Amino acid sequence: MKEILYLLFEHQYLTREDAQKLLKEIAEGKYNEAQISSLITVFLMRSISVDELLGFREALLEMSLKVDFEGIPLIDIVGTGGDGKQTFNISTAACFVVAGAGYRVAKHGNYGASTISGASNVIEQMGAKFTTDIDRLRKSMDTCGIAYLHAPLFNPALKAVAPVRKNLGIRTFFNVLGPLVNPARPNHQLLGVYSLPMLRLYNYVYEASGIRFGVVHSLDGYDEISLTGDFKIALPEREKIYSPEMLDMQRCEPSDLYGGDTVEQSATIFKNIFDCTATKAQTNSVLANAAFAIQILCPEKSISDCLEEASHSLVSGKALKTLKKFVEVNG
Repeated sequence: MKEILYLLFEHQYLTREDAQKLLKEIAEGKYNEAQISSLITVFLMRSISVDELLGFREALLEMSLKVDFEGIPLIDIVGTGGDGKQTFNISTAACFVVAGAGYRVAKHGNYGASTISGASNVIEQMGAKFTTDIDRLRKSMDTCGIAYLHAPLFNPALKAVAPVRKNLGIRTFFNVLGPLVNPARPNHQLLGVYSLPMLRLYNYVYEASGIRFGVVHSLDGYDEISLTGDFKIALPEREKIYSPEMLDMQRCEPSDLYGGDTVEQSATIFKNIFDCTATKAQTNSVLANAAFAIQILCPEKSISDCLEEASHSLVSGKALKTLKKFVEVNG
């Protein structure tokens, strides 16, 4: 590790192969927390390269437990985290809305590292338990349209660095990696990023992967469609900037999306979404993200049609039924 750190301190970059080898060694426990913290610090001071990211990704996917849903079209909705906005679990809620609309979702997530409540925190708070049992995951997918993959159970390298990430409490390159290493390997993904350079980076990675993708960034810094301002979405065939008004939705304030000071408070907001007792701003942010996910799955549909589908899933109670069944199956 010492030689690698000296190399990186001199503003050099790892090759794809070296990055892959390094992450495997981290997963094998060859380096202590101080060394891992130093490595993480390098990538806070300069951008990760496409080759480094691809090398890290290949190592994680090679080591991860495999989950096979037998070729059905799947989508994941996820943010990189690290935007510092402390929102409630918008992407996770959008996943259940999309599943309630009749699509299949393979959600990959973790406990919050740079946020109070990550996807795994709120899923656990709802009463679900995590598993690597493929039969139970398939049952969840078949009966609910959604399966949840808790990252540390499937990715040993992510588990190995969890204490360091938690102690640092800031975004790291593992936030960047997380959305790329879903062990179910969904062929569709809506990804939220916290900066425009990150949007470009993921574009390059996705273009090489064959995934049908949408990368979104709210221009005021959110790693999801927040409706606090304009946002940009990059698709394989185009990039476009939307305003909330273009979706016939009102702009909201950052305080409208605040997830609270505890996991319990964030989970209450999450539950309110499905009970249809959440605020308009909270509900609209979930619907907007769900709608763009549906459009990634069905590019022939207009965004207004996708918004209508998402809204029907929520208002009709289908999303709530999906959530309740999910907790029943995974409890």
